Order: sequence, then C-alpha cells, then structure tokens
Amino acid sequence: MRRFATLFVGLLLLVSTVGVAPAAATSTQTTAAQCPFPVTLTDATGTEITIEERPERVVTTNPSAAQTMWEIGGRDQVVGLTQYASYLEGADSRTNVSAGFGVNVEKVVGTNPDLVIAPNASSGDVQALRDAGLKVYHLPAATSIEDISEKTTTVGRLTGNCEGAGEANAWMSANVDAVENVSAETEESPKVLYPLGDGYVAANGTFINALFEAVGADNVAARNHTDYPPLSDEVLLQLDPEVLVLTEGTTGLVNQEPYASTTAGETNSTIVLRTRDLNQPAPRSVVNVVHNASRQLYPEQYNEDTYVPRSAVTTGADNSTDSSTETGPSSASTNATEPGTNSPASTTGGNGPGFTVVATLLAIVAAMSMARGRD
Repeated sequence: MRRFATLFVGLLLLVSTVGVAPAAATSTQTTAAQCPFPVTLTDATGTEITIEERPERVVTTNPSAAQTMWEIGGRDQVVGLTQYASYLEGADSRTNVSAGFGVNVEKVVGTNPDLVIAPNASSGDVQALRDAGLKVYHLPAATSIEDISEKTTTVGRLTGNCEGAGEANAWMSANVDAVENVSAETEESPKVLYPLGDGYVAANGTFINALFEAVGADNVAARNHTDYPPLSDEVLLQLDPEVLVLTEGTTGLVNQEPYASTTAGETNSTIVLRTRDLNQPAPRSVVNVVHNASRQLYPEQYNEDTYVPRSAVTTGADNSTDSSTETGPSSASTNATEPGTNSPASTTGGNGPGFTVVATLLAIVAAMSMARGRD
C-alpha cells in the first residue's frame, strides 16, 4: 500500500509542476493606465492567450483564483467558481462548476465565459475546457510568496484589474514584512512540522514551506525533503519537531505515534491554522497564515497592531472588496473574516480544503486509511 501511495503521489507532484512557464507582466505596480486591451500572455502550458477586451464573464476553476479575483476588485466579473470558494461573499449567486473531482466542463460552458482562469491544481481540466471551445489561461504552480504576487499580477492583467492587483500585492507584502519583524525579535527559530496524516508532510519547495519561512519558523521536514513526501516513523522521530502545525481536522495527531513521542507531542505544543488558508495560494491566505501563525508562535512578541490594514496601502482604486475595513485576520479557532466581509465565514463548504495538490493528497491519505480498514 505504501509503495502504491508513494508512486501515486510522485506522479501527482510531477503532473503539478509540468509546463510551469513564467507568466508575463510581473510588476506589482502596474496601474489602470497600463492595463490596456488587447493583451497577449503566455500561460503555464506555453500557449499564447490573447484577450481582445476586458472580460465581462470569468470562470475560476480553483478557489485560489476566485479568492484572487475578490481581492483585486474583479468579483463582479466572476460568473462561475467551485464549491471550495463558497466562503466568498456572494459566491452563492455564481454557478457552482464543481464535479466530483475537478470541474464539470458542461457547467463551465453553460456560463458562457469570456475567460476561464485555471490554477495549477486544475491542470487536468485545461485541455477538456479548450476542446470545448473555451479560452483558458493556465496559471503556473506557486511555491513561494513571490509566485503568488506574480500570479495576482497576471490575473489582474488578464481581467483588467491591474491597479487592484498591485494593491493586493502591496497589502500582502506589507503584512509579510510586519510578521518578519516579529520573528526577528526571537533568539531561536521554532522547529515546526506540518503532518498531513499517514506520515505525509509538507517539505521544501512548497507554498506551505514558504509561509513557514515567512514567519521565521524552521520546517524540519524541509531540511532534506521536498514536496509532500511520506516519511517513516523513525525519520519523523529523528526530525523531532518542537511544534506541530495542525488544522481543524488533524488536531488529534499530537496524541498519536510517532508524533506523541516527539518534543511537540511530549510538551503538547501545537498551533492550529485553517485548512483552506494553507491550501489556497492567494493574497488573503498568505495574510491569514502569517498572522495566525505568528500570533501563536510568538505570543509575547506579537500584538494586534502588527496587522497592516488594506487602507494603509490603498492608492485610491475602488477594489469592491471592502477588505480595507477589516481589523485583521482572526485565529483559525474562532469565527474568521473573509475577503470582502466583516462577518463570520460561511459554513456552507467554506472550510473545505480547496482543490489543490495538498487537498488531493489528503484525499489519497483518507482513501488509503479506508483501504487498510477493509484488509
């Protein structure tokens, strides 16, 4: 079973990184005057995509792209999104294009989109959507905060929201800088580990590891491992994390072996982050994670004034997200505010993991566990 899972995950990770090409238009300072149409950009498949005029009808095949559209002021253009983006304000008035795994091509076609934005985790849907006659821009994988900034700029350029994209990136960067100042006050970096279950962990070369680096944490799995590898109990004990990073559905891991016998388990040292924030590489997710992680890792150094509101970096554009009125990200264990709202998150699928490599891996782990139960 482990050999099968390892092979499957290896193939999954290979697919997730194939065809990653740099997107054009990487400046986060682009203004509306520099956002003319037509525009031609080359996507992650190496395909040149030309947008003749500002698209009025946009479908996102992954929640990270939907979240980005909300943050840059493009929510009114979105006519279709997936179930894992249901937490976004107004999402229930858009067409849910989700299928059992990926998106339903017929539902996407039915929205009559001018543009389909497909993040890396939706790579399996791109050709089918193009075969259906749709214009699809496939975004590259994001394994760093810089990648997220570039993707945000690209989405802004494709949809005519350049100024909003620049402001979202400036807001994200300002908050990353703010929490880096918090961790700089500590003498030693906390040694953390993010277990996904069945020995799988988040290691180097991942969006999640980039978030740990941003908050000054030492991801022990990133020292000698990359991507999302399965590690033996012996290796996990040797890594000996001081703090386990857990999510809503994995809090019990701290009491299970081998984690219970690590320093983190023996001292019951954990932090809890929200699954979708770790799974959706987009500006709001970055801001939520770096603040919620810093708040828990450095309780003596962190204070609520560390948060940089959107209003502090807004240059005057109407972003239609109202995120400038927020008071900062809430802890994962409390009612949290979402992009464009000051109200508690929706519970209609809002805590779903998002359709990403990590979410797929979690599904595989769950399937393996059920399979073992039938043996």
